Order: sequence, then structure tokens, then C-alpha cells
Amino acid sequence: MQQIIELEKVTKRFGGITALNQASLSVEKGEVVGLIGDNGAGKSTLIKTLVGVHSPDDGIIKIRGEKVSNWNALKARESGIETVFQDRALCPQQSIVWNIFMGKELKYPFGFVREKEQIKEANRLIREIGFTSKLINAESPVGNLSGGERQGVAIARAIYNNAELIILDEPTNNLSLNETQKVFDFVLNVKKSNRSVLFIGHNIYHVYDISDRFVILDRGEVVHQLDKKDIATPEELMKIMRDTIKKH
Repeated sequence: MQQIIELEKVTKRFGGITALNQASLSVEKGEVVGLIGDNGAGKSTLIKTLVGVHSPDDGIIKIRGEKVSNWNALKARESGIETVFQDRALCPQQSIVWNIFMGKELKYPFGFVREKEQIKEANRLIREIGFTSKLINAESPVGNLSGGERQGVAIARAIYNNAELIILDEPTNNLSLNETQKVFDFVLNVKKSNRSVLFIGHNIYHVYDISDRFVILDRGEVVHQLDKKDIATPEELMKIMRDTIKKH
């Protein structure tokens, strides 16, 4: 399997604080990786390093096996890495199509927006990731959508931006069981398209259900990595996480 991104012993410091300490992990094409850890484990710093907000002080970042230097947000986006944060950065007053194409509109040579093409493409994107309701289309206001459906719009926007790795930061936070399942369906459709997802969550049950592999982070260090096939239940994953952190 091709690795989209690989971190080798990456360290990030802020003054006298080491937020990431020789963290190593990789994400392969077409897989869902669950990132778990307690509050303060360094998940936010790791995410911001993956997407180029932070450049590592030490260590190596590889994109599709090639080492990169001067890692930054532009290089991350050009490499196909997109993040959907908890707030989703959507404008509820605007339509789905407006939110997907915001800042990246399709335009004619004289600057006029190619509205019909945008609507067609937005409808294709939301159907591709799993919107099935005939009541929802590209021109539906985002404000009328549920929490899970808004996650879907944010994911569709990431795919429009040519994302090969979509980082989801607490995507099921404060969602009902039904809405959580919608998010899972979107994630599985992303995986079917041979894209990858890094799924960050506090809810071990949610992370266990959707992930192929797990990475445990504690105080800035990757302390354990394991495959789902080796873990029978979410309770077992929770015990492994607690035991690993306790020993660390």
C-alpha cells in the first residue's frame, strides 16, 4: 500500500515545552486511521503539523515516500491533505454549493461564475459521499441541515479540493446516534473512493467502529499502534489505551 504521508520521529517545541516528541506515524491510501489520546496528548499539535500549520523542529516528513523540506500549509494542501475541524468552517446562511466552492469558484474568462456547472458538480459530490435524500440538493441552505449532514458538506468540499487524506477532528462530537451513523457512511464512501481518513475522537466506541487501525498518543508521543483485526471490542481498545498510558 502507498503511504500518503509518513512522519518519522517528528518533534515540535514551543519555548521550553515539547508538544510532539519523536512522533512517528503513517497513513496509507484507502484506510481509516483512528487517533486517540487523553486531553493534552498532543493531538492538536499533531494535526497542525500534518497540515503544515506547524513546521517540525526535528524529524522527517515524507509524502508518497519522498522526503519534503520546509513543510507548510501550501505544500500540505498541494499534497492532497485537508482538515475538517469541529466547527466545520461553514456558512449556515449560504447554500451547499456556495460552501463547497467558496474561494475556489468556477469562472468564465471575464470573471462571471459558472453557476450551472458548480451546481452540477456540487450535486455530484454530495451524492458521491452518500447524501441520499431527494430533499437535499446543491442549492439547499446549510442552515437547514443536521450536524451529520454538515460534516458531509465539509467532506465534500475537501474532496473538491482534491483531498487524498481528510483529517476529521472530533466529527461525531455532540451528535446523536443517527447523525453519527451518517458521518460513518460519509467516511466509508471516502474510503471506497480510495481516499484516506485520519479520524480523531474522544469517543472510543466511535473511533473503534469506523477505523482500520489505531494510533495512541500520550504527552506528545506515539506510544502504541495496532490493527483493528487484533482487537475484539472497543472495551479492549480502551483497556489497551489506559494500560499503555499508565506505563508511559
